[in-house]
Amino acid sequence: MKTTTLLSLLIVAALAACGDKAPPSDAAGSGPTTNAPAPAAVPAPVAAAVAAASAPAAASPADLAAGEKIYAASCVSCHGAAVMGAPKLGDKPSWTPRIAKGIDVLYANATNGLNLMPPRGGNAALKDEEIKSVVDFMVSKGR
Repeated sequence: MKTTTLLSLLIVAALAACGDKAPPSDAAGSGPTTNAPAPAAVPAPVAAAVAAASAPAAASPADLAAGEKIYAASCVSCHGAAVMGAPKLGDKPSWTPRIAKGIDVLYANATNGLNLMPPRGGNAALKDEEIKSVVDFMVSKGR
């Protein structure tokens, strides 16, 4: 019965990812081209302080284990093989720019959806704390 339930969830997640969301503007994920001026350079000490402030507090081993279970049940179908632009688990070059945006941005993207990823990764039953634990797990593998 567990296999049937897991298979059903994977099918629902895959179908939910096929919504009418607009594709990313380019393959590099740099966003649309504009004529806006380039942002000013940020001094290294300030950049380091911002990065430290946006880094998640070290997740407990129990939270990471819970996140790993959720990842295996709900997220691996896309993030395990980089399906539809999903950053692959453990692929540091893909995760570095995302992690640099801050953990709160990652939590919000996972909760609300982004590009082709549906809200809550297609699993509406996930609670906010569960979303955070799976994001913490994935970030721990992407550093």
